[in-house]
Amino acid sequence: MALSERLDAIREMAKTRIPPAARAVMEQSVADLRASGIMDRIAKVGQRAPDFTLPDHVGKNVHLSEVLTRGPVVLSFYRGRW
Repeated sequence: MALSERLDAIREMAKTRIPPAARAVMEQSVADLRASGIMDRIAKVGQRAPDFTLPDHVGKNVHLSEVLTRGPVVLSFYRGRW
């Protein structure tokens, strides 16, 4: 099964688990974001990220440009603390 098909299936299953009122708020928020033009300003697949520095898991600063010298980089963003 292709990734797009799996994501579609997950979206369909979520519709049965999320209360209709909450789903309506979520869908309206997505529609508002799309209407704002934000999609024209996001990074595109394959686009190079600007260089940045962030702390790693032990607090040491890591520079994207330095990590890229070792090969491709995958960025993962998550909300909250683990």
